[in-house]
Amino acid sequence: MRVPRLFVDQPLASGAECALGQRALDHAVKVLRLRDGDGVCLFNGSGGEFAARLVRAPGGELRAQVGEFTPDRCESPLHLRLVQGISRGERMDYTLQKAVELGVSDIVPVTTERTVLRLAGERAARRLAHWRGVVLAACEQSGRTRVPPVAEPCGLEEYLARYDAAAGTGLLLDPSAAQALATLQDLRGPVSVLIGPEGGLSAAERQLAQAAGYRPVRMGPRVLRTETAAVVALSLLQALAGDIGG
Repeated sequence: MRVPRLFVDQPLASGAECALGQRALDHAVKVLRLRDGDGVCLFNGSGGEFAARLVRAPGGELRAQVGEFTPDRCESPLHLRLVQGISRGERMDYTLQKAVELGVSDIVPVTTERTVLRLAGERAARRLAHWRGVVLAACEQSGRTRVPPVAEPCGLEEYLARYDAAAGTGLLLDPSAAQALATLQDLRGPVSVLIGPEGGLSAAERQLAQAAGYRPVRMGPRVLRTETAAVVALSLLQALAGDIGG
């Protein structure tokens, strides 16, 4: 049976005993039904993971006795950023979850002309917290030991204004592009992939992205949903980098 993995937001060290934190504790007890004496795997996002065993403290609190450390073993060699046009509800959650499973390094949600979901103030803060929770859960499930940061949402134009094209390779998914993503041979890391929301990017936004240094690439003869496009693009890039499929 696979050992349950829990994220804890604190330093970890072999031989120490640590509190789990409310999120990890709720997940361990209410979802996984773990008890005193059960084995778990702990990670804090800084790389590597620790074997651990749950123990009942004198006051009744369930804590973790930290054991042997294992270094990173499943992180991608390619630094891969996903710049994702914000989509609605479960579509965005699915995109984030699968991006984490596919080894994405960081995620930037952007608002575009055709973005349906508009976020501001407290609503934006709640949605960002939710997205970060989706990412944490995906890390626990997939074996990731580094947690991809999810940036605060911003407008596409604002993001492009600060994008440094000299720092790596920028790719813009465009069904009409002349070059196929799978044929790329000159990738320079880090790689940044820009994907539109439902309805895609407008012509003006595609021009703006290209002016900022994003190269248009296509993935095939069919138009993909935004959440499908992210999965396919990240999979192809990781295959080109030798992270998957080998």
